[in-house]
Amino acid sequence: MATFGVIVSNRSFFPDHLVAAAREKLLACMKEWGHDVITLSTEDTYMGETMTYDEALKCAKLFKAHSDEIDGIIVCLPNFGEETGVADAIKKSGLSCPILIQACDDDFDRLQLENRRDAFCGKLSLCNNLRQQGIKYSLTARHTCPVDGEEFKADVERFARVCAVVKALRNARIAQIGARVMPFRTVRYSEKLLQASGITIETEDFSEIMADIGQITDAERVQAKINEIRAYGNVLCGIEDYKVEKQAKLCIAIEDWMDAHHCDASAIQCWDSVEANYGCAMCLVMSMMGQKGRPSACETDIMGAVSMLALLKAGGVPPIYQDWNNNYKNEPNKCINVHCSNYPACAFKDKPEIGELDILATTLGRDVSFGALKGRVRPSDMTFLKVSTDDVNGRIRCYLGEGKFTDDPLPTFGGVAVCEVPDLNGLMLYAAKNGYEHHVALCQAKCADVLEEALGNYMGWDVYRHS
Repeated sequence: MATFGVIVSNRSFFPDHLVAAAREKLLACMKEWGHDVITLSTEDTYMGETMTYDEALKCAKLFKAHSDEIDGIIVCLPNFGEETGVADAIKKSGLSCPILIQACDDDFDRLQLENRRDAFCGKLSLCNNLRQQGIKYSLTARHTCPVDGEEFKADVERFARVCAVVKALRNARIAQIGARVMPFRTVRYSEKLLQASGITIETEDFSEIMADIGQITDAERVQAKINEIRAYGNVLCGIEDYKVEKQAKLCIAIEDWMDAHHCDASAIQCWDSVEANYGCAMCLVMSMMGQKGRPSACETDIMGAVSMLALLKAGGVPPIYQDWNNNYKNEPNKCINVHCSNYPACAFKDKPEIGELDILATTLGRDVSFGALKGRVRPSDMTFLKVSTDDVNGRIRCYLGEGKFTDDPLPTFGGVAVCEVPDLNGLMLYAAKNGYEHHVALCQAKCADVLEEALGNYMGWDVYRHS
C-alpha cells in the first residue's frame, strides 16, 4: 500500500504508558492494514519518541536516509506532545510529502493525572507550529480518535491515496505523441506551469512512431499482441485480419516508446494523421494502455492526461475520458457523455465491441478507421476532474466533484454513458464562465475528498469542488 514515516510525540510530564501503548497499537495497525513504517526504535530514543531537539535530529536523519521510500508522514499525539520537536524533525528531514496529524481521545472517566492526555489541545498547538514553518498537513476526520479504530483506518486509507496522487504528479512524465490537431485550440496548455509542479512533458512526432512500426519484425510478438486484442474485446464480424495486425504493431510501437521514455500517461493525436498515414484508429491502443494503468487522453489533451493520472491514483480505478456532450431529455441533472472511444475495457458494462470509428469514419473512410471501442459505461459511482493551465494568471486550476453513471435508456452509438451530477446546470455554468474545455476525465469510484486535498493543499492548485 504505502510507506509512512511515523512520528510518535510525547510531553515529559504526561504519563509514559500512554505513549508506549499508542505506539505499539499504531505500529501493529499499520502492519495489519498493509502499510510499511519507518520510525525511531526504542533503542534510538526513549520509547521511540520524538520530543527533544536531539530526538528530532535523529528522526530527521532517519527520514532523510529513507526519503526515496517514504510516501507520507503520520504524526501520532498520544498526549499533548512536543510540538516543536515534531516540527523540527519534519523541517530538518527535508521531506515535502503529505503529513497526517492524529491525536488520541481522552477517556472521560480517566482524566486524572496518571491517564490524562490533553492531545485535543496539543493538536492545535502542533498545527500552529507547522503552519508557522510553512509545512502543509492533513487532518483526521475527527479531531481526536483512537489509533486502532475504524475511523482512523479510513483516515489512513484516504491519506494513502492523497500521498499516491501527490507522489505521482510531482514526478510525472506525460507523453505527447503527435501534434495538436489544428482547430483544437481547446487543448492548449503551458508546459512551464506543469514543470513547476514537477510534471514533465515528453513529445514525439507521429512519424517517428511509424518508423518504429516499420522496424517491428518479431512475428511471434505481433501474433501475441493480436491474440491479446481479440481477448480484450469482441472484434466485429467483417473486420479483416490485416487491420487487427496493424493495430497490434501500433500497440507494440506505442508501448515500447512509453517504456523507453518512462512515461506514466499520454495524450495522443488520435485523428486524423494516424488514419491518413498509417490506416487505423488510435482508440484501442489508448484503451489497452489505460487498462494496464497508463491512462491516455484523446486529441493530444495533455491536461486530460494529467487529470486521468490524478484520478487513477486517487480512485484506484482506470479512468476514462469523455465529452460533456448532450442534454438528457428534460432532466436537468443528467447528461449524455460520449467519446469515440478509448475507455479501458473494465469501464464497460459488458465486454466491449471493437469496430470502426462512427462519426469520423464518414469523412476519413471506414477502411482506415478500425480500432474504436463501443459499448455502454457500466452504472457506478463516479468522480469527475478537469485540470487546466490558466496561462493568463500563471496558475494551474481544476474543477472536480462526484456523481453517478446511470443505467437510463440511451439509444445512441459509440462509447456512451448517462451521467447524473447534482446541480449539473450549475456545473456547466461554472465551466463555461471560467473557460474550461469540453473534455472531462472520470473514474468509477468516489474520490473527490482525496483529489481536493492532494491538488489543493499539496500541489497548490486552485480547486473548485462542485456539489
